[in-house]
Amino acid sequence: MSRPTGFPCPRRLPRPRTLRARLTVGLVVLLAVSCAAVGLAAVVELNGFLTQRLDEQLAQVGTRFPESLEHKGLLPDDHDGDEHGDTRRMATGTFGARLLDGTVTNKGLIRSGDPSADLAVTLTAQDAGRLAEVPVDGRAHTVELSALHDYRVVASAGRDGDVLIVGLPLEPVEATVHRLELVAGAVFGLALVATGVAGAFWVRWSLRPLSRVAATATRVSELPLASGEVALPPRAPDSDPHSEVGQVAGAFNRMLGHVEDALTKRHAGEERLRRFAADASHELRTPVASVRGHAELALLHPGPVPPEVTRALERITAESSRMGEMVDDLLLLARLDAGRPLERHPVDLTHLVLDAVTDARAAGPEHRWTLDLPEDPVTVTGDTHRLHQVLANLLANARVHTPVGTKVTVTLETGTDMALLSVHDDGPGVPEAVQPDVFERFTRAEHRRRADAPGGGAGLGLSIVAAVVEAHGGTVGLESAPGSTTFTVRLPAPGVSTG
Repeated sequence: MSRPTGFPCPRRLPRPRTLRARLTVGLVVLLAVSCAAVGLAAVVELNGFLTQRLDEQLAQVGTRFPESLEHKGLLPDDHDGDEHGDTRRMATGTFGARLLDGTVTNKGLIRSGDPSADLAVTLTAQDAGRLAEVPVDGRAHTVELSALHDYRVVASAGRDGDVLIVGLPLEPVEATVHRLELVAGAVFGLALVATGVAGAFWVRWSLRPLSRVAATATRVSELPLASGEVALPPRAPDSDPHSEVGQVAGAFNRMLGHVEDALTKRHAGEERLRRFAADASHELRTPVASVRGHAELALLHPGPVPPEVTRALERITAESSRMGEMVDDLLLLARLDAGRPLERHPVDLTHLVLDAVTDARAAGPEHRWTLDLPEDPVTVTGDTHRLHQVLANLLANARVHTPVGTKVTVTLETGTDMALLSVHDDGPGVPEAVQPDVFERFTRAEHRRRADAPGGGAGLGLSIVAAVVEAHGGTVGLESAPGSTTFTVRLPAPGVSTG
């Protein structure tokens, strides 16, 4: 069902978000419901009690006053000394009426302490009809009279076939009940305000251990848990283990203990793996170089060598050279993982780009190489050799993984305290399944490699790019789709433009 146009949509009351606010609001709401129940019960009970007292007073008044109205307003004296029959003892506001055949024949109202002072009262036809509808059962009933408001009346049968009605006003009862409502509302309102303030402080104090747990969890979430050895913050303070907050704090501290043990074991395993990779790479450099040297020496032999042996020696030389490069890459990654500092001096990034593209053009003349450089040189602080390696690996990746004739564009831009280097090609793109792990070690997309590429690498080129860029405080990213692949390197450059 659609809402009619022209009517504003009602706004929902904001819900409390924090546990502290919910507990405080819940406490105030429960107290408000309790106060309302107590106040309603008190008002109903007081109204019933006062109405019952008024009914008892009506029973004491009897029909003396309406009977006296038959004597043209003259009240007979009670010579017998009957205290209950003396109309002079009637309360102010006492109403009396005599009805005959449903018609009011006489009526009167005592307006002061002297019943003979003023008996005149005016009733409308509607008032007369309401009086005629009062059951003649000797019991009290409530009647609303236009001139006198609410009255409690009793109708009794007279001796002449008439009906005698006597009534007392409900105004004192209503005034008393209304006063009780005002007093109860004021008292309960103050109680709710005081309870809300005190409850908020009490809940805040009770939940302090939980706040400490949340603060500790926040500090843990801000730690670089994925990078090496991490010292966890102090545990959350212990609380009463029998309380829910204390149980949460204890469980959280035990969880932190398990996390710290797992991180310690993982860090120890990574350290052992780094040492093994570094030691193995270092030890392999000598025998690989020796194999390569012996193969080159055998190729220089002056005597006749069978073609098969020459081909085998050439393959040994090529593969040992490739193995030597892989060993060097592994050793570099191990050093970067160990956090060994790189050289730090000004590097002309524009000059590095020119040299790297020149080398790439010589290695892949079948590709189309283009440059987009700013007018002023771009200078960054870092290691010249390693940054050149980053450029060489990105360009080699574009050359090896794209077909002949692919256009490769190298762009260098400057931003706010940043130098942006991008390598874009219009090749087939990086497979979507490989993109999330493209900077991981030994990640290879063999079905995208050129058929004539000589064996390719070991999947370490882009991982070296990511490690070197990260060691320089920068970032590297990839955006790839069929027909468009862009690697973007961002490096901090305090002096972006130095013309």
